[in-house]
Amino acid sequence: MGHQEHQHKTDPKFPKGFLWGASTSAYQVEGGIENNDWAKAAREGKFPVAGISCDQYHRYEEDFAIAQSLGHNAHRLSIEWARIEPNEGEFDEKEIEHYRLILVSLQKHGLEPFVNLWHYTVPIWFAEMGGFEHPDASKIFARYMAYVMTRLGGEATFWLTLNEPMVFASAAYLRGKWPPFKKNFFKFIKIQSCLVSAHNLAYEMTKKISPHTQIGIAKNNIYFASDGRWWNDLAKLFMDWFWNERFLNAIDAHQDFIGLNHYFYQKFGKKEKLPQSDRGWDIFPEAIYHCLLELKRYRKPIYVSEHGIADEADTQRGEFIKNYLCYIKKAIDEGIDVRGYFYWSLIDNFELEEGYTKKFGLVTFDPVTQARTIRPSAFTYKEIIENQSA
Repeated sequence: MGHQEHQHKTDPKFPKGFLWGASTSAYQVEGGIENNDWAKAAREGKFPVAGISCDQYHRYEEDFAIAQSLGHNAHRLSIEWARIEPNEGEFDEKEIEHYRLILVSLQKHGLEPFVNLWHYTVPIWFAEMGGFEHPDASKIFARYMAYVMTRLGGEATFWLTLNEPMVFASAAYLRGKWPPFKKNFFKFIKIQSCLVSAHNLAYEMTKKISPHTQIGIAKNNIYFASDGRWWNDLAKLFMDWFWNERFLNAIDAHQDFIGLNHYFYQKFGKKEKLPQSDRGWDIFPEAIYHCLLELKRYRKPIYVSEHGIADEADTQRGEFIKNYLCYIKKAIDEGIDVRGYFYWSLIDNFELEEGYTKKFGLVTFDPVTQARTIRPSAFTYKEIIENQSA
């Protein structure tokens, strides 16, 4: 660690105009969303209940002011499809107006918005039609995105269609742990093609409406490593292609930038013992450097759109951010076009199947009073950001 800290202090400069921020998703922070597939699953006892969460639907001004006070100049968030299109083909102008106010507020606080159109949850009506398995799913999704873009496209430059399509496909169709709870390998493969089509069509329709909009996805890539035995080398090569590259290859002509979500390192063969987060995930800062190098082939700007640690005691988060940023800087120094970093998450939130038990936030909140408290690690991150402009 000592070497990395030294490296951080002596050579901290990121490119001019680099975006620094944090990430959130609507269902996980807004509260009060009852008409999507996750809320329905919670009512059926399959998941914890999200409930009011940190009530960001009403408290966004306060949260954006905190982000601004922490030195952030960008923020990634998502729009809840079930709010915008509560029934098929019926769009809610009041909710569009609400999200407009949110995007205006971000700009007012000096935060460049990165807006995600789909972060796992879908309206109940769409889920009941079969969700992304429906033959017209890509048209239905593209129609939703086009509608949002005609109303809000002028409020933000950067838009993401999908969040972590491979994670969704495997959690919902391979492990059967997320809606629609189907454990079927063939559907796991098929759903990936459905999501590719949904993205590509949404991209084409959006570009007609707003040619200058920058569109990408948030892609969860894993650093796969091998102990050097030939069969483990083969496993690594296969997983690099299957998990990291295949989806990006399929949308390559329909993507202006790449959002990298990074959490995991997986080694085939003999593995070293590494420190872990509260979720039991290995901490291995070098992993992000390898994931960034692997994205070079696409010749697109890269934003680290999500990256964080569950650390309730806040004993690891500051060093975690610092050490991973050292490796992001190393990738930049080697010619990788990384233009931003979004920590997950701005505030403790509903961590999907984990409920409120895992704390990723730079900020924590009291579920009763909703009072916000900034964690010490948030100031470590602030200091790193401020060193850039010093």
